[in-house]
Amino acid sequence: MAEKNKRHSKVVVVGAGSVGATYIYALLQKGLAEEIVLIDIDHRRVEGEVMDLSHGLPYVPPAVVRGGDYDECADAGLIVVTAGASQSPGQSRTDLVRQNAEIIKNISLQIAETGSEAVLVMVTNPVDTLTLVAQKHLGWPVHRVIGSGTVLDSARFRYLIGRRCGIDVHNIHAYILGEHGDSEFPAWSLTHVAGVAIKEYCRLCGHCNGEENPLLDIFEEVRNSAYHIIDYKGSTFFGIGMSLSRISGAILRNEHSILTVSSRVSGHYGLPEVCLSLPAVVGKEGVRRLVTPELPSEERDALERSAATIRETCESIGK
Repeated sequence: MAEKNKRHSKVVVVGAGSVGATYIYALLQKGLAEEIVLIDIDHRRVEGEVMDLSHGLPYVPPAVVRGGDYDECADAGLIVVTAGASQSPGQSRTDLVRQNAEIIKNISLQIAETGSEAVLVMVTNPVDTLTLVAQKHLGWPVHRVIGSGTVLDSARFRYLIGRRCGIDVHNIHAYILGEHGDSEFPAWSLTHVAGVAIKEYCRLCGHCNGEENPLLDIFEEVRNSAYHIIDYKGSTFFGIGMSLSRISGAILRNEHSILTVSSRVSGHYGLPEVCLSLPAVVGKEGVRRLVTPELPSEERDALERSAATIRETCESIGK
């Protein structure tokens, strides 16, 4: 089925909340999809989002946006899952994870029934755990089921380095690895400004002279960004919407871009079987391969701690 249909740049989005709708908006602006189908149990919400988005179609590259059901996944090239429950007052994190795991299980089983050969991108949090849940219930090759991972975290990292150094963010390569969560860590050994290792660049620049630990300050701001945004405005959706459009471009245009999506590790760095973020080559079939450079001991230790955190979450819900 699939190659002919997948060339038809059809994207199915499961979840009509703020993240799903913002992602579709970003997708339309970039002209990445010819057909976008939105699925949600709240049919009225779907109808409203489709109408609102469709009214702007005269100002973007040609596309169709409509509501649909899971049978639409059969000939899709890309499926993006943003659906999930929000934490209720008094609800524990474990209970929320278990609730979302059940939601993702049900979604995955319905998608699997369609025989789709798409790539699926999981967005719902905790994204690393739920990417593994989706993989197990879809029964697809693991390279076709990935999570949004630390793509947004890495973008925040690059932005904050650029702001601190006074450098265009496009000249900065920097990655946040591990869990999309509190145990994530910055790969300083892989961080470069114009090809210059960050610590060497800091020596040459001298901009932060007198500050005790500017690099640590940058990472702390990255890790706390989502908490601040949620505190200020209730939720985050613009940044993740644009990050998802970046991942989508790599898949739909077969770019072979290196992105820190969440994917299943199998023997990499001696880690247990979990989904987490490492630099990955992303194209039309999902993750083509992981990039696993030698890491210094402190970063290896941070990666192992992050993997253990994710594994603990998976075990807490029996996954």
